[in-house]
Amino acid sequence: QVLLVESGGGLVQSGGSLRLSCAASGRVSSLHVMGWYRQAPGKQRELVATITTGGVTANADSVKGRFTISRPNAKNMVYLQMNSLKPEDTAVYYCNAEDDVRGMDYWGKGTLVTVSS
Repeated sequence: QVLLVESGGGLVQSGGSLRLSCAASGRVSSLHVMGWYRQAPGKQRELVATITTGGVTANADSVKGRFTISRPNAKNMVYLQMNSLKPEDTAVYYCNAEDDVRGMDYWGKGTLVTVSS
């Protein structure tokens, strides 16, 4: 079992920055891909960014050049640095981890990011 706990959300003005953190605990050795998703009110959950244990990243077009995902120890922590935030970035941000060995998909409970105009 894997537990994901997000932190770092909050209220920020348009143009500001926030850094989200996700800590994974439990069976973390086989978490090949970790990432961030978000869900705005009335919308479907969407991919924000992912990163593999090898450091390969993928980002949604809407956040390219503004958000950076990182995973310093390639195992149990993943971060999302969000710069130049826009009101349309307002959403609940969820941490996700994929266990390749067990074929399991884990989610955190989410952290709310609100960007005021």
